[in-house]
Amino acid sequence: MSAIPQPAPLVQAHDLAKTFDVSPPWLNRVLEGKPRLLLHAVDGVSFDIARGQTLALVGESGCGKSTVARLLVGLYRPTRGGLQFDGQDAHAAFRTREGHNTLRRRIQMIFQDPYASLNPRWIVEDIVGEPLKEHGIVTDEAQLEARVGALLQSVGLAPQDMAKYPHQFSGGQRQRISIARALATQPDFLVCDEPTSALDVSVQAQVLNIMKDLQRQHGLTYLFISHNLAVVRHVSDQVGVMYLGRLVELAGKNHLFDNPRHPYTRMLLDAIPKMHDIGRSRTPVSGEVPNPLNPPTGCTFHPRCPHANARCKAERPALLSFQGVKVACHAVEEGRI
Repeated sequence: MSAIPQPAPLVQAHDLAKTFDVSPPWLNRVLEGKPRLLLHAVDGVSFDIARGQTLALVGESGCGKSTVARLLVGLYRPTRGGLQFDGQDAHAAFRTREGHNTLRRRIQMIFQDPYASLNPRWIVEDIVGEPLKEHGIVTDEAQLEARVGALLQSVGLAPQDMAKYPHQFSGGQRQRISIARALATQPDFLVCDEPTSALDVSVQAQVLNIMKDLQRQHGLTYLFISHNLAVVRHVSDQVGVMYLGRLVELAGKNHLFDNPRHPYTRMLLDAIPKMHDIGRSRTPVSGEVPNPLNPPTGCTFHPRCPHANARCKAERPALLSFQGVKVACHAVEEGRI
């Protein structure tokens, strides 16, 4: 009996990398004899996201999560690597006018700060209606008003709110407006860059539940970026753990939380307070994140890793599959942990 063929993933990132030149000005380098400085913000990241699924990227600040988000929506051009979206080369499409407009409709982004991502001079009708007018989805004012009202209702706001300015809303309501704006073009893929990190915990839950409901209703695919592992456990299907621009572990949500393999993933999970662990001392995430301008040799996590040996200090581990989980760790590969 032949196996049922699986549909191709909607999003396929292969060896994505982004390097920024952060060198001092040319004259300073000549006079002071300083070399060029290159920041490898993302360094060879590969993953797939199936249609209707959520991949969450987690990691400490500065690990490259937001840079990955901007690469996926075309705000940055990759230094190397490729991105396939629904079977086509997305970065090649972004360079043509027609492809750019098509992908702009199908890929949208929800930004981290709801206080900075909405134009304070515009009323909500203009904010949510801008992509509708920009892409020619609506042609007259009555149609625009009806469409914006429906979008606001879909995120738990009232059509009457379209006449208000952003300062008249709370943080959670502003983020709902951002979600309504992202949904205006009926996208297939939403890139969510820490969309709840600026909100109170109770408001976070409301916004996350709205996003999950919308995903079920419209079959949306999400890349969800967060440093909050409790949020990630609530929203994700797969989880990728990033460290200094690289994926160190990629696994299904339940597998990653129940049986983490990489030492860094274990440290992150062990640092979370647990109700049943009252009285047990927690292991903090030891050490500091190295300077990304001068990363350690070999495995970049080795200065903080309790399992590091000479090979870890000299040889960079590849992201390999172990029992359905992808891990970049020599200690896992050798069976030492």
